[in-house]
Amino acid sequence: MFCLLLTALIWGFAFVAQVQGMDSMSPMFFNATRFTLGALSLVPILLWQRGRGGAAPAGPSSAAGSVANALTSGDATGTAPRWKEWLANPIIVSVICGVVLFTASTLQQYGILYGKSAGRAGFLTALYIVMVPLLAFVFLRRRIGVLVGAAVVMSIAGFYLLCITDGFGSLGLADILLVFTAVLFATHILIIDELGAKVDAIKLSFGQFCTTAVLSWAGSLIEGSVDWAGASHSWMPILYAGIGSVGIAYTLQVVGQQWVPPTRASLLMSLESFFSAVGGAIFLGEVMTPRGYAGCALIFIGTLLAQAPAKLPKFLKRD
Repeated sequence: MFCLLLTALIWGFAFVAQVQGMDSMSPMFFNATRFTLGALSLVPILLWQRGRGGAAPAGPSSAAGSVANALTSGDATGTAPRWKEWLANPIIVSVICGVVLFTASTLQQYGILYGKSAGRAGFLTALYIVMVPLLAFVFLRRRIGVLVGAAVVMSIAGFYLLCITDGFGSLGLADILLVFTAVLFATHILIIDELGAKVDAIKLSFGQFCTTAVLSWAGSLIEGSVDWAGASHSWMPILYAGIGSVGIAYTLQVVGQQWVPPTRASLLMSLESFFSAVGGAIFLGEVMTPRGYAGCALIFIGTLLAQAPAKLPKFLKRD
């Protein structure tokens, strides 16, 4: 749980760095540099693991164990289908996670570019708390408990107050991009939960960072947005977003999800929305309308609602 709370803290303040980075860089080039830094920051750990003769097996994941076992076990004849063998391969799992992470982070950066608000982007991205249980229900047939349902309702109400200020015509392109980002980050959480339970956390992180960096560099070269002068101007945001947000926080996410079910993990990590608002106010001087703050409050309460006390009846606490 501490890993995921620290992840939320780092990610929340990373929105400030992401807004500042857009002052002199394109979204694609910014992601290319920061994910490259994130991957490089893990190299010393990988070398240390190799020197010790390999890493210990990943910890248990209460929600992912059964699926991971299914992926690595054979059928009735003792031979696993080819696709199950592929999905049990750490490299393939890393590439899948990296493709989803690349798509989500790219859309998020464009949403931040057009919206220019760390707090707003943080709270809209936090809507993945709504998407995780809904996607798990639709695709994985996992039940939705009463408190999770209430959290979903409150988050949707908060989204309405935050974004729909003058009818649905007030919903901007940045808001739409950030909502799609939330869907993709929810997908990323579920993929790690389903496929990453038996993969070493550091190797999985390194693999997905490399995949995201390669795709981002390719996109930067195609659109011609490689700008080293701009990168030198924004070296501090790149450093924080690369080593802090990518290298440390995403790795803590993978480690934390080995022990926490995906719905609860998403709720813990979505506290980044609170930290993004704090960071935006402190470092960028951002101020929202009373209606916007009310929407943020509802989204924030929704993230806490599923963190029910242990003494509540079981039917109220189901993930």
